[in-house]
Amino acid sequence: MANVGCPLYFFDYYCKKNVPELALRLVFENLKKPSMRKVVSSIVIIGMLSLAGCTLPQMIKLAKQQNLTVTPNPLEVHKDTVAYEMAASLPVKMLKKGTSYTLNSFYKYGDKELALPTIPFKGDDYANSATEQPKITKSFSFAYNPALKTGTLQVEGVAAKGTKSKTTPRLDVAVGVITTSKLVQNSFYAAFAEHGYNNQEEIVPVVIPDFIFEQGKSVLRKSETSSDKGKQLDAFIASKNITRTVTITGTHSPEGRERINSKLSEERAAVIEKYYRAEMKKYDYKDMADGIKFILKPVVDDWNGFKAALASYSGISSDEKSAYLSIINGGGSFEEQEKQMKKIASYKKVFKEVYPGLRTAKTEILTIKKKKTDPEISVLAKQITQGSAASDALTFEELMYAGSLTPSLDEKAAIYEAATKKGAYWNAHNNLGATYLQMAIENQGRAAELGSKAAAQLELAAKIRQTPEVNANMATVSLMQGNPYKAASYANKALNGASNDVARGVNGVKGSSEIYMAKYDAAVRSESAASATDVNLFNKGLAQLLSKDYANAASSFNEATTKNANMAVAYYGAAVAAARSGNADKVVSSLSSAVKIDPSMKDKALTDLEFSKFNTTEAFRNALK
Repeated sequence: MANVGCPLYFFDYYCKKNVPELALRLVFENLKKPSMRKVVSSIVIIGMLSLAGCTLPQMIKLAKQQNLTVTPNPLEVHKDTVAYEMAASLPVKMLKKGTSYTLNSFYKYGDKELALPTIPFKGDDYANSATEQPKITKSFSFAYNPALKTGTLQVEGVAAKGTKSKTTPRLDVAVGVITTSKLVQNSFYAAFAEHGYNNQEEIVPVVIPDFIFEQGKSVLRKSETSSDKGKQLDAFIASKNITRTVTITGTHSPEGRERINSKLSEERAAVIEKYYRAEMKKYDYKDMADGIKFILKPVVDDWNGFKAALASYSGISSDEKSAYLSIINGGGSFEEQEKQMKKIASYKKVFKEVYPGLRTAKTEILTIKKKKTDPEISVLAKQITQGSAASDALTFEELMYAGSLTPSLDEKAAIYEAATKKGAYWNAHNNLGATYLQMAIENQGRAAELGSKAAAQLELAAKIRQTPEVNANMATVSLMQGNPYKAASYANKALNGASNDVARGVNGVKGSSEIYMAKYDAAVRSESAASATDVNLFNKGLAQLLSKDYANAASSFNEATTKNANMAVAYYGAAVAAARSGNADKVVSSLSSAVKIDPSMKDKALTDLEFSKFNTTEAFRNALK
């Protein structure tokens, strides 16, 4: 202790030994001697300053043993955000009471840098720092833009005690940003509503009122053929309607004279057929007549006609009607039942007023509904849009159908626009909006303009009726406008009650939106239920890749390239899946295919951190030549 009298040497010595408690003990011992009090007071003041000054260099020296871990590393971008965790642990004995150590983070890119939140350690918060490592894990995030792709995450430590501080050199803890999620492809779908027009052959029944015959006879009287029903049948035959069948049902009344002649019903039907054929010959049907099938249906000993006529007859009371029905329902032969009816007081009245209407021949004709041909509809639709035909030249349904007949989007738009002027029809506005969407899909240069025009029509459609088709189209508009969250919301609405075609189409839009939203598992489900287009298959593979399902991702990328052999991004996706799986050969072959189709993929691959483990190999370099 010979050097105790030298204050600077004393405190320097014990500071290096890191035993300030011993120095203080000696100071207090010497304070007992009056002659030393003044000297020791100076020693205390100077010594304390020396202690503070030597603590910081020691902390900086120990900081070299700190452990910093960044997850993920390299950083990754998801939904326009780079998010990561940093875990920091300091060596024991680094922190003391009254000291602090702050980790400052920066993302440096080019000649710029982005300052990030700090990780502070306060010595007073770690009572056991002499024996235990102080540890903190903190989450960070920053907004992504393409300029940040190539950069370095750096950390510096700042040791402080009181007003004094000392800073460590910066340390690189993570390099660059993986941008694989940005490979997502927009999936757009235009949903056209049904036109409401039946363009198939339709059978129309035409029923001619019954021809009435005299009791016991099957002669078609002149009074019947010249009556309104005769004129109706004559006019129908004269128009030469395309006819499939003519069914003629001959009947008789229940009384004996009619019933005994078992051929009477058949003869009545046959006489109508004869008349019909004569009229066809009159109007020169020629070969058309051969295509018409006549079906004769004689009805014998049947009470159904009588019961129907009795039910509508108002000439007798309900009780009297019940008397007839009791006999019919009571069983027995037709002849016995008819004899019992003759005993009812009202029989003569019924015979006179009801029975004549049962001596008939009923004619039912099945004809083909007259419709315009597809060429006629197309021509009229074009004339309507050009103003050379009246708007009522086609019905609304025919005009909507005309829109489905032309492959020209310009013609479709003109036709559907004309349809919107026929009234407040949601499907007209929807289909006009869908046409604008299809135009935007095929002409990306006008996507903003056409998307706005589509949105205006779809909003009108939605005010009339919100349907799966309208919501599906609104989903596409939203995705075109860069709002995947809104697109996913509309897609979910569209799936409620959607047809299979609409569901498959809108699931592609939904899956694409979910990748943008970093909902990768949901995107896999949506794309699995989507139409098997090359874009949807690629997005399915990307969602599987980002969900770390590399085997299925590779399979989906392969399906995409099978669907579209020139889809360079699908080969690139397959290369990423192979890289994550450690398959160097597949990385090389897939990148080679991608670069042959799209040479711009070369520069992308060379700077893509997905390939950092492979980009120094000769095979990798050769693949990108």
